[in-house]
Amino acid sequence: MRRWRQARAIAVLPGNVTIVVPGLILALLDGPRVGWGLGAVGAILVALAGLALIGAGFAIWLWTVLLLSRLGRGTLAAWDPTSRLVVAGPYRYMRNPMISAVATLLLGEAVLFGSIWILAWAGSFIAINFTYFLLVEEPGLERRFGDEYRAYRRAVPRWLPRREPWQPE
Repeated sequence: MRRWRQARAIAVLPGNVTIVVPGLILALLDGPRVGWGLGAVGAILVALAGLALIGAGFAIWLWTVLLLSRLGRGTLAAWDPTSRLVVAGPYRYMRNPMISAVATLLLGEAVLFGSIWILAWAGSFIAINFTYFLLVEEPGLERRFGDEYRAYRRAVPRWLPRREPWQPE
């Protein structure tokens, strides 16, 4: 049952954000231009940079999903949230590593496929999530976890990582 909960949340949220929407953008708007029309060496370097961003984003995203499942006993989805506040792994450096990871993955797709439209989609994704976190997610976490979340919020930045990992008291 836990795997089905995770799979459903993944398919609906990051699956649509990183696969379905970029696929539609490429199919309907500008098609892939791997290498941005550069010569062979330039195209390879651009493609490698895009793949590196995709790999880094995916690795951090996967790490956060596993932490939310194992430690938080929930999913990444708002309809099936964690029952425990997760402050381990990348969450010790920033409060929203999953969103940063997905944004990094989208940036990698924009670089790899030479798509300004995927880049615009990445910007929209960031703006939507910024608004959602301010208006819904953070107030909800404060209601659910109280002082534990307030201490975490004071110590750990929202998007850009701390230099040193935060140690809860």
